[in-house]
Amino acid sequence: MSQLKVRAVGNSLGVVLPKEVLARLNVKDGDMLFLTEAPDGSMRITPYDPAFDAQMQVAREGMGKYRNALRKLAK
Repeated sequence: MSQLKVRAVGNSLGVVLPKEVLARLNVKDGDMLFLTEAPDGSMRITPYDPAFDAQMQVAREGMGKYRNALRKLAK
């Protein structure tokens, strides 16, 4: 567990993530992080966009459904 301190950043508030947390998330300066609410009400910070993940799930389903047609088009 990491303890984070909320600090003023301009007219906003922010937190500084320790180097170890950044390494574990595999993020660097300029990367986007997403704050999502879990079903139990807790909050999660992740580098993965949940909207993109949902789009990829739909794409995978479509690719599976039209696998043969996509193979022919790829030739």
